[in-house]
Amino acid sequence: MTMQVVLIEDEPNAVKRMRKMLAELNGGIEVLADLPSVEQAVAWFTAHDPPDLALFDVRLADGDSFAIFRSAKVDCPVIFVTAYDEFALRAFKVHALDYLLKPVKREELAAALERARNYGTVRGLEGLAQPAKPDQPVTIAPVAPVKRFLIRFGDRFRVVEPKEIAYLYSRQKGTYIRTREGKDLPLDESLDRLEPQLAPEDFFRLNRQLIVGFHSIKELLAYSKSRVKVVLDPPYSEDALVSSERSAHFKKWLSG
Repeated sequence: MTMQVVLIEDEPNAVKRMRKMLAELNGGIEVLADLPSVEQAVAWFTAHDPPDLALFDVRLADGDSFAIFRSAKVDCPVIFVTAYDEFALRAFKVHALDYLLKPVKREELAAALERARNYGTVRGLEGLAQPAKPDQPVTIAPVAPVKRFLIRFGDRFRVVEPKEIAYLYSRQKGTYIRTREGKDLPLDESLDRLEPQLAPEDFFRLNRQLIVGFHSIKELLAYSKSRVKVVLDPPYSEDALVSSERSAHFKKWLSG
């Protein structure tokens, strides 16, 4: 099946190299256009149906490519390919599927293309990339479950998919993911903001401090007449208690 791709890149050698790598990795990829500027990219996305995938550099001839999202509807999966690692968090905020650093390795590009085929966008882009008109009320589109989280700790980044998450918790004004392998990774968002981004069939908000994944639940214990204690794997350092007002909903969630 053909995958239609658009390149947003202002370096001719980089365009040539990317075209060659795409052709070598997958003969079914069709590059519809290579666009060297914000102005040309905005014009292209405004005039054409969305491609299957867009590869964005950050620095372009007339500015940074984040301006494109403010001026046009980029309703397709996006992978950033750039020499600058400091823009990864901004890329995630415009719903980038992946963030690759130049010089891009073949295996990294191949993995990113596979994710594009399997997963599509990180979040639904509908209503998010289109700028509001003057005096027009701003409406917030429903948040679709995220396909993955981009997490920065120090000078490193890690992509975590929901299936890797055991639970999410807040402690001392911080928010963390506990992975199923037992690692704690910091997040920039609160549990209140994260909760609607998680698939409700897979995750449940036990209380104000804790959201658990279904597969992390090891055992349930009666704690009081109306409350339940949840034993988690990997272990949680405090009692994971379902608040009394959520106990009935929790039992319904467990039964599917």
